[in-house]
Amino acid sequence: MDPRPPGDLVIITGMSGSGKASVLKAFEDLGYYCVDNLPVGLIPRFAELVGQSSEIDRTALVVDVREGSQLEELPAIVKSVKRMLPTRMIFLEADESVILRRYSETRRPHPLGTDAPVKSALAAERQHLRPIRAIADLVIDTSKFNVHELRSYITERIRKQKSGKNILVSCVSFGFKHGVPEDADLVFDVRFLPNPHFVPEFRPLTGRDPKVAKYIRSFPQTREFIRRISELLVYLLPHYIREGKSYLTISFGCTGGQHRSVMIAEDVSKGLRKAGYRVKVVHRDSPK
Repeated sequence: MDPRPPGDLVIITGMSGSGKASVLKAFEDLGYYCVDNLPVGLIPRFAELVGQSSEIDRTALVVDVREGSQLEELPAIVKSVKRMLPTRMIFLEADESVILRRYSETRRPHPLGTDAPVKSALAAERQHLRPIRAIADLVIDTSKFNVHELRSYITERIRKQKSGKNILVSCVSFGFKHGVPEDADLVFDVRFLPNPHFVPEFRPLTGRDPKVAKYIRSFPQTREFIRRISELLVYLLPHYIREGKSYLTISFGCTGGQHRSVMIAEDVSKGLRKAGYRVKVVHRDSPK
């Protein structure tokens, strides 16, 4: 998503409930001239006007299933528009369960109508959009983003085009006795480290307490683990980005999720931030 010369056009499309409005708002905040639900047939004329304009140099527009059967023309139209000016198409999608939850929370009807359940409408929409997804320059799965994280991700992706560090990393601490996080991409077991639970003064505290963190960090294997894991992640992240990964969840587990995993997640996240990545920390089981 590099900044483009004058005439830059970004077409945003994808599944209903995947966050297109939030992404369009992010582009608007970045100074793009934005249009929602522009009729597909008007895109070539719109692109022509943008290319001729001396006042509008960056534009973004949303096109989606609200267009009905006209949407089938989008692949051919995008191909022709790319001959006029630099154009990129972003396709947003999300897991079915996530979209269903979003519809349940907003209570909005699906654009394909209310005659069929939302689940059936989503299946029909996904099938309808398959040819468009295939030609997208960028596909973003928004399942793990909330509204603010999605807008922030788009903003950072544009601003960090030179560094290429356009991924949101989530460092999660958890306790194995409560189960491994279902959404974890990478899982590291830190139960090999000495357990502060057996130190009476540390038992009621968590790994965020400076005294507990200092105790865990005092062992050479802790410092060595943090160094090696941090180096591994800094090596891996650019490869995940090149594969189109926009969100990575790294989980650290100890027995109860109170001390060791919490401290490790905090320290690793600090190192990743210093390396220039956007990181959030989640302590799933602390305190319990």
